[in-house]
Amino acid sequence: MSGIVYNMKEKSDISNIEDIQLLVDIFYGKVRQDGLLADIFNCVIQDRWPEHLEKMYRFWQTVLLDEHTYYGSPFSPHARLPVGRQHFERWKKLFSETVDQHFSGKKADEAKWRAERMAELFLQKIEYYRANQTKPLV
Repeated sequence: MSGIVYNMKEKSDISNIEDIQLLVDIFYGKVRQDGLLADIFNCVIQDRWPEHLEKMYRFWQTVLLDEHTYYGSPFSPHARLPVGRQHFERWKKLFSETVDQHFSGKKADEAKWRAERMAELFLQKIEYYRANQTKPLV
C-alpha cells in the first residue's frame, strides 16, 4: 500500500440551506475568477456580492428545497448583459462541475437539470430581445 491518503468522504445530496450556501459560494467563487465570466459579473455586481449571494441562496432554496424564500423575476437583471452562448456554456459547465464535486443524488441532478434549462431559456430570451430590439417587461 502506498503512502497516499484518499479522502473517501461520500458525497451527500443537497438537502438544506447549508448545502445551498456551499454550492452557491463555491460556484460564484469560480465565476469570479473565470477568464470569460469574471469581468461581466464583477462589473455588474461590483461590491454587492454579499447581497447577490443572499439572493442566490434564496433562489436555489426555493427551487430545490421547495422553501419559498425567493420572490422576484430572475430574468430581468440578466436581460441586458453582454453575454452570448459561450458565456452560458461556461456558466453551465462551472455550475455542473461544482455540483458534481460536492454533491450526489436526486436534488443534485435536479440542480444541474434546472440550471441547464434556465441558462437555455435566458439565452433564448436575450437573443429574442436583441433580434427584435425590444426590452423585456420588468
